[in-house]
Amino acid sequence: MNQKEKIWGLVILIIVFLGYFIPYAFLSNVTKWYGSFLIWSILAIIVIIANYFLSKNWGDEE
Repeated sequence: MNQKEKIWGLVILIIVFLGYFIPYAFLSNVTKWYGSFLIWSILAIIVIIANYFLSKNWGDEE
């Protein structure tokens, strides 16, 4: 695992942590669809993009 993969892995871990922290800390009183569901959808898209950048050069290494 190189430095770039460690950084992207750390970014993904932070996003997963925010997925638990933000809804229970800041959005606990929001009962509309734009509450937790919207933040989880946005975080999921960010993780998908991070996984793309993490894995796009895996086939080039030998």
